[in-house]
Amino acid sequence: MAKTENAIWVVAQMENGEILGVTHELLGQARRLADEAGQNTAVVLIGKENNGLADTLIARGADVVYTVLGDEYADYNVELYANAICELAREYKPNGIMFGATIDGRDLAPRVAARLKTGLCADCTEVVMGEDGLLKWTRPALGGNLMGTIVCSDIRPQMGSVRPKIFAPMEPDDSRQGEVIDYTVKNKVESKLELLKKEPLSTGGKLKIEDAEVVVAGGRGFGDAERFAVLDGLAGLFEKSAIAGSRAAVDEKWVDHASQVGQSGKTIAPKLYFACAISGALQHVSGMKGSEVIVAINKDENAPIFEVAHYGLIGDVHTVIPKLIEKIKAYKES
Repeated sequence: MAKTENAIWVVAQMENGEILGVTHELLGQARRLADEAGQNTAVVLIGKENNGLADTLIARGADVVYTVLGDEYADYNVELYANAICELAREYKPNGIMFGATIDGRDLAPRVAARLKTGLCADCTEVVMGEDGLLKWTRPALGGNLMGTIVCSDIRPQMGSVRPKIFAPMEPDDSRQGEVIDYTVKNKVESKLELLKKEPLSTGGKLKIEDAEVVVAGGRGFGDAERFAVLDGLAGLFEKSAIAGSRAAVDEKWVDHASQVGQSGKTIAPKLYFACAISGALQHVSGMKGSEVIVAINKDENAPIFEVAHYGLIGDVHTVIPKLIEKIKAYKES
């Protein structure tokens, strides 16, 4: 039987009955941190049914999976979920709890922290284990102009929400052994919320940038929204692609905030990332440096973006991108 106290927990997030990738990412890092400190990892799985999900989480690194199941948990409900997590935490006393910094995670984590009377470092981009055994949570501060590291030295559990695509998940190992604890909430609460309908966050059927395999991003160098729209033509040449922007592009309203890449936006790691007319400031690079292949297009040959790019094209985006589109189309037709 795995030791349940003083473990590092991950709160699983699901959509349509499937575990979101951020859960596996956080579990992978929790496994690494727990190994450093000689601790265990646990996942809190709240939903309608298990359906083999607990075994998947054990294969991905969990020593313990706490399941809280029932029809009332079929859809995310902040009141019911927070109540269940807090009751579990009071009974099993984790060392730390990690949430994905998604829409639901950002809603849930502070409510749990407040009820457990502990701290919360939100929207983290790094979590490491200190020599003293304390978790060190790092997040952007002052609009992304500097990074702050926060430690909760006296109160447990230590808590934080972490952006998706920061950590690599562990490869599944079906031979791993773990424990599943089916938990029944003792002090149930009546929900004051009623779910009327569910709609996708992305509009017009567009793929979210964190789910895209190819991301085409633009910056201030485009000059206006009309010329920024040329990125649609480039992105349209690839399947599972999405348009993104730097903070400057968002400020100009050429792209919405949900598609912003960087410290004050999202962290992504697509297979292919086009950085078009983006200078490459640290705030932006931190959100896309994990991309498998980075192609930079900029007329300034000294732009910092070329330091992280695998391929660089020096030239005006208004000239280069139309020619690049022609070349790709010709290649696909050949």
